[in-house]
Amino acid sequence: METKKIFIFDLDGTLADAYRAIEKSLNFTRRQLGLSAISYLEAKKKVGRGDRAFMETFFAKKNFKAALVIYRAHHHQALVQYSRLAPSVKGVLSALKRKKKILAIASNRPHAFTEVILKARSIDKYFDMVLCADDIHSNKPHPKILKTILRRFKLKKEDAVFVGDMDIDLETACRAGVDAVFIRGGSSSLSAVKKYKDKKVISSLKELLDLYE
Repeated sequence: METKKIFIFDLDGTLADAYRAIEKSLNFTRRQLGLSAISYLEAKKKVGRGDRAFMETFFAKKNFKAALVIYRAHHHQALVQYSRLAPSVKGVLSALKRKKKILAIASNRPHAFTEVILKARSIDKYFDMVLCADDIHSNKPHPKILKTILRRFKLKKEDAVFVGDMDIDLETACRAGVDAVFIRGGSSSLSAVKKYKDKKVISSLKELLDLYE
């Protein structure tokens, strides 16, 4: 077993399931603009690169600005109502904190909405740092988000592991030179990340505790 000092997590699809909230806000917006509904599965496929990129997928340029305003206004309450934690999240986070590990979030989701999920699901207390793409004006897979977290705690890349559910998470970890753990069941399939040869694969967050001391 390897020893790591810091565990950095993606949020959506890794610690939390907010796909239903996203689909609800997307389709509320589309109804407001007189557009047809998008299926849950189609919406889920496009998650992970920030809400602007997500909305650009489903709205023409002429509607984009209005759509983003409507979506964001609706999304706060949708996250409170529909977001859920992935299995075993609180137990795993508690176990890592008992081992004196540093815990952080690295998400492309806007910071304000990230905080909504963490607080609504009562896991904000576990994290020493929450960093989002809009905090640093840089989206994953650019490694800036992971490197910024490591600098904050004066740690080396060898001290860290990044856990995510998407190809962009593994690409981010690869570019930053940190251990990559892929958790199945999120937005990317295992076949979509097969090119990342050094990744570790888990099906449940509990398996993370078996990989690292």
